[in-house]
Amino acid sequence: MSDQPILLEVNSVQAVYSQTIQALNGVSFSVRSGEILAILGSNGAGKTTTLKAVSNLLPTERGQITSGSILFEGRSVLSRSPANLVRDGLVQVLEGRHCFKSLTVEENLISGGLGRGGSRSEIANDLEKIYLAFPRLKERRRTAAGLTSGGEQQMTAIGRALMSRPRLLVLDEPSMGLAPMIIRDIFQSLKHLNRDEGLTILVAEQNSTVALTYADTAVVIENGVSVLTGPAADLRGRDDIKAFYLGEGASLARPAA
Repeated sequence: MSDQPILLEVNSVQAVYSQTIQALNGVSFSVRSGEILAILGSNGAGKTTTLKAVSNLLPTERGQITSGSILFEGRSVLSRSPANLVRDGLVQVLEGRHCFKSLTVEENLISGGLGRGGSRSEIANDLEKIYLAFPRLKERRRTAAGLTSGGEQQMTAIGRALMSRPRLLVLDEPSMGLAPMIIRDIFQSLKHLNRDEGLTILVAEQNSTVALTYADTAVVIENGVSVLTGPAADLRGRDDIKAFYLGEGASLARPAA
């Protein structure tokens, strides 16, 4: 993985809301093409703010980056609108299972393909790929998305993003509020897309067990600062990671200089 080019580079990013509330105090990490990188941290650590910074969505919430840089494929994300970033291949699935509830599951998926200007045949082919990845969506394709389960709505939101043919899929807390079996199904499907099609994924997760099972690399954020980065397999065995997420420790030990 280390020989793959860097797709996203986040360097010493600081960010504020309403010009006064400090949200990020120095977040740094890089995502290489073809890897899954997980951002870990407790509630309020800065995970969602980091993802919104990556997608240049902070201005919509009176937020701004005050220092540092974020480069997607070598170009600053700050020079591109969120819509242009999607067209360039950086596609985010926001927290909260956002979908068009009055549209059917299939109409939701098609909207993702239309958003990138896909032809009818391309959209049809991409739909079949989504149904292979998430068979439950094929069963529910004629059902209004608002009438489906929480897990199915999350799959629909992810599927719609995949219809945009992302080079980098950004996911914010995809496991939130879902049953363990549904979480496993979603992450297994994402892992298959990563392995079989080379999809690069950046995911923020509070569920460290799930994230460290499927990710290649992980970065831990605490109080708006990235305090630890390493292979997911190594972090899975660290006692301080376990203690932190079980609430038994107040802070993660920072690596020695």
